[in-house]
Amino acid sequence: MQKESQTYKIAPADRLASVSEYYFSKKLKEVAQMNAEGKDVISLGIGSPDMPPSKETIETLCNNAHDPNGHGYQPYVGIPELRKGFANWYQRWYRVELNPNTEIQPLIGSKEGILHVTLAFVNPGEQVLVPNPGYPTYTSLSKILGAEVINYDLKEEDGWMPDFEALEKMDLSRVKLMWTNYPNMPTGANATPEIYERLVDFARRKNIVIVNDNPYSFILNDKPISILSVPGAKDCCIEFNSMSKSHNMPGWRIGMLASNAEFVQWILKVKSNIDSGMFRAMQLAAATALEAEADWYEGNNENYRNRRHLAGEIMKTLGCTYDEKQVGMFLWGKIPASCKDVEELTEKVLHEARVFITPGFIFGSNGARYIRISLCCKDNKLAEALERIKRI
Repeated sequence: MQKESQTYKIAPADRLASVSEYYFSKKLKEVAQMNAEGKDVISLGIGSPDMPPSKETIETLCNNAHDPNGHGYQPYVGIPELRKGFANWYQRWYRVELNPNTEIQPLIGSKEGILHVTLAFVNPGEQVLVPNPGYPTYTSLSKILGAEVINYDLKEEDGWMPDFEALEKMDLSRVKLMWTNYPNMPTGANATPEIYERLVDFARRKNIVIVNDNPYSFILNDKPISILSVPGAKDCCIEFNSMSKSHNMPGWRIGMLASNAEFVQWILKVKSNIDSGMFRAMQLAAATALEAEADWYEGNNENYRNRRHLAGEIMKTLGCTYDEKQVGMFLWGKIPASCKDVEELTEKVLHEARVFITPGFIFGSNGARYIRISLCCKDNKLAEALERIKRI
């Protein structure tokens, strides 16, 4: 007779108690279930570009995938062609000079970089400054790794910029990293040379490393800038960039970080113990993508401008207000005073109009009265979402 199976009495690691499943991981399961039931939900949730990379990028990938010698392990530091491609890209568009051999580290997306940088710089029990609102992964990965998260406020009345007076009054003696993200997600606030200069000065005086996450600077933004353009920034700053948003390559998982050679070496020490290099053909294709001319970016942005207009009409229909000066691939809007709770609004829109919109509370308490609409949706679907919402 077969023995009845018994579940082992094994508990998960204690660190799992400090985090929950990623909001979009849970919510997209619900959306998938609704679609399976024939409800045809239009998702305006995640920022996953739906347009393709350049034709030349795809051709480079396909041609090099046929190379019988290109399928082996690749260098942990990335191939020279990709590092040089990133260096040329930074020089051309950001006016930042980087040594491709020592000051650039390709990544499997910047989400991976958050893990590696935290492991390289922060001991358990030390503190990190995280923006509120901000990308949830800054908080969740810090907690998983045993760091203490200290939130600093971003507020609409301050243009979603750090309040330096408040920061100066804080006890920063145990703070190792400060996460910043400009152009900002979720608020769409754009960086300025002045804010980057203040951040670099703050980092130098407080002996803190600024990690600036910069994946949105080519979306609906006329003048991409980098924190590394500030003199001396490389001494105390790390910048992430990503091909997911700027070059329509989210599923490729190709990003990078740049900093001084010593910081990059510390991060490589962690990374080389966790993963290996990316497929060579993908790296060569990414290097091709980085050679795009201004007209390619403008073609991309022409599509986003059309979508932005429709997203604005959705905001107005919902009674939400928003800043016209936002950049990036989302639209961030404040819900009307008559609305008691943001999730009440987004759940009504999901279940009655069958449109998924992100509630701002997932980005922190300062997002509790806001919603975010992704522009990664075809014009006709955005127009349909608008009509559905009008009907409710």
